[in-house]
Amino acid sequence: MTDTTRTLQPKPWISGIAPYVPGKSAGADGRPLIKLSANENPLGTGEKAREAFRASQAGADALSRYPDPGATGLREAIAAKFGLESARIICGNGSDELLHLAAGTYAGPGDEILYVRYGFSVYEIAARRVGAVPVEADDRDFATDVDALLAAVTDKTRVVYLANPNNPTGTLATRDEVARLYAGLPKDVLFVIDQAYSEYLSDGEDDGGLELAKSEPNVFVTRTFSKIHGLAAERIGWGYAAAEVISALHRIRLPFNVTRAGQAAAVAALGDDAFVNHSRDHNAKWRAWLAQELEGLGNHGVRVVPSACNFLLVLFEGDVSAETVYERVMEAGYIVRWLPGQGIPQALRMTIGTEEETRGLAAAVRAALAG
Repeated sequence: MTDTTRTLQPKPWISGIAPYVPGKSAGADGRPLIKLSANENPLGTGEKAREAFRASQAGADALSRYPDPGATGLREAIAAKFGLESARIICGNGSDELLHLAAGTYAGPGDEILYVRYGFSVYEIAARRVGAVPVEADDRDFATDVDALLAAVTDKTRVVYLANPNNPTGTLATRDEVARLYAGLPKDVLFVIDQAYSEYLSDGEDDGGLELAKSEPNVFVTRTFSKIHGLAAERIGWGYAAAEVISALHRIRLPFNVTRAGQAAAVAALGDDAFVNHSRDHNAKWRAWLAQELEGLGNHGVRVVPSACNFLLVLFEGDVSAETVYERVMEAGYIVRWLPGQGIPQALRMTIGTEEETRGLAAAVRAALAG
């Protein structure tokens, strides 16, 4: 006889997930704030991408027809841009989908998924979603510690995530460090290099991830159009790996996962080097300026973690807490990211904004510390 007293319950590993919390854009009272909490491009989107987006929406069938399920034109444009094989490229609903695909394809209950402490919060969610055990390796002053990661590898490790540069810390593992980490991993472990912020790197800072993915059978590099390209609303990511890895990922990829307009805009964005270079230069200038301004507040216990991204991780280790600064800066009209949920309650992550926004933020932080 059927037991009608039983109740519907999610799997225990699903109940253990803390949902991803996006950066806020408004205060508790609903008041719109200057949003410096989500690492969006303060310069917006390049005109070429905007034009392609608008053009893709023209025509009677623009909304009624499915997009190209294989994102063929976009994959070919990415391949041409970076010297890759288009058949070994996979596109996703942001790089987030691809990070989840990696866990879903190569790990499950009883397996372990490894990443560095203070890594991207999606890694833990991706691990728990498939019933795998998330494992954090110790950091080295908020940066990747290769030795700690390798020491944490066991015979249950199936996926290793490395955000490089890292979110939320902004730190960058060097090419030599990435190569040493890969060399120490078993060949039955998928090494996922999350390069969401790679376009913000200066010449000579490339970590060699794509070169590894070209030649090695168990390296998967992911990138996104959400950051420097300013296409966050369309959620477009891409990844590159060996043909066997890509084929496996496709088995659980959602069909039609990148919109028609998004594909068109991304293709155009790849051809807009002027916008990308302008965005990179703007970020480098105002990131350095903001870091210098905040480092000048060291007498208040302020410390800035060196960043290769479009944000700064700022530590408040003096009498005025990060939470207090967060609240006071919000009262002044700016929203940044307070990080207690990621184990850094003494830190705020601050996106680099326009010149006006960045100068205003610095002034708001100074005022917050002064009381």
